Amino acid sequence: MTIPTLKQLYGSAIVARKLIGQSSRPFLPRHRLEKLRDRQIRRLVRFAASRVPYYRDWFNQNGLDPHSIVNAGDLKRLPILDKELVRRQPELFKAQTGIAKKALSFLTSGTTGEPIEVWHDRTSLLANIAYGEREREPINQMCGGSFRPKELYVGYETSTFKAVTEFYAKSVRLPVQPRRRFVSLLEPIDNIAAMINAEQPDILVGYGGWIDLFFRTIVARGIELHLPKMVMYMGEALPFGSRELIEGQLGVPVLSRYNAVESFKIGFYCQQREGFHIHEDLCHLRIVDPNGVDLNHGEPGQVVISNLVNRASVLINYPMGDIASISPEACSCGRSFRLISELEGRSEDILALEDGRFIHPRAIWQQFKDEREVLQYQLTQHESQRFELQIVTLNQSAYEPVLERVIPELQALLGPSANIEPHWRADLIRHPGQKFRSVVSRRVE
Repeated sequence: MTIPTLKQLYGSAIVARKLIGQSSRPFLPRHRLEKLRDRQIRRLVRFAASRVPYYRDWFNQNGLDPHSIVNAGDLKRLPILDKELVRRQPELFKAQTGIAKKALSFLTSGTTGEPIEVWHDRTSLLANIAYGEREREPINQMCGGSFRPKELYVGYETSTFKAVTEFYAKSVRLPVQPRRRFVSLLEPIDNIAAMINAEQPDILVGYGGWIDLFFRTIVARGIELHLPKMVMYMGEALPFGSRELIEGQLGVPVLSRYNAVESFKIGFYCQQREGFHIHEDLCHLRIVDPNGVDLNHGEPGQVVISNLVNRASVLINYPMGDIASISPEACSCGRSFRLISELEGRSEDILALEDGRFIHPRAIWQQFKDEREVLQYQLTQHESQRFELQIVTLNQSAYEPVLERVIPELQALLGPSANIEPHWRADLIRHPGQKFRSVVSRRVE
């Protein structure tokens, strides 16, 4: 047995201290939870105003006293960030402290263009282990109470998850290690199915797009599979109809975590699967309209977050690009954390047509949902009337019959002047680290 280093002992102490009360935090009364959240907001805003270049300049130029920001409602008085500015000048949002200088750098997936660099301070990264206790509890319950359910994690070798895991291995000595096997996303589906049959993991974890493709392939090809006790998707939304396939047809419950490089802990599904429970004391979340005005509960809009714990890159009122709505109802599980709906897509995936109409990705999915031989599709809008359609079918002979059924429906939806260029692929081209999107708008106004 190896002796822990001083760095690992220090890291373990941080985790142990933060671990206290984490499993009960989601069940706190609302007034206590809001008090914790607002205290975090006050600390963050005052820190940003004194140590972060962008916010220091903004408060000085606008003559606003940062001490006047006292609760979540006051964040409306601060600007919603320009994502392109964060991309071009990330140093503006990096704290000028010794802790920030030693922070770890991560890159976002760059879904809509060039990735964004985000730094996380080492203490918040270590605390993230303890915060995960909130998310582990429903998973353990659904796996029969197992303290260490066996995971098969399918992802990219260059993913943020891998980088964080390596940091943890060097910085903390956990008394109990997770039983997790990492498999490359590039591994053929048949091979991964064989691993699952041989190792019989409790949980299958992967990106939403890959999870969808995996189970559609399994069903379409009739591949025999030892079903896991649950499926967990992260990193990108689950395509429309996928939950119905996995839960309804196969009987495997699907959970998710809402996380991103900009904020590692945003939300998580509990065993009731009614939506994402928001980590309100770690990440404040708003739903706003195109003008940045907060929407009523139940109304879908753009997700805007404020990471309340990171003291390296400070992002307050940061637009994620995701579309969701806050539930007006509390979850039946008894947790007091607010719920948001399953993500409904991204704002940049809404297709703007020449006739003034807007087409949501769900409308595109409706044309494919009954096509059992379609394993994956991607519709890209290059110009207002020029679309590229890539389709992955069970085999190449299924491609032409699928086109005969789908193209007329898409033509009716997109308009008679829409030019749809179809292509068959054995598999969609995906660049390492990028999220899969079934509908993409590359239209430039």
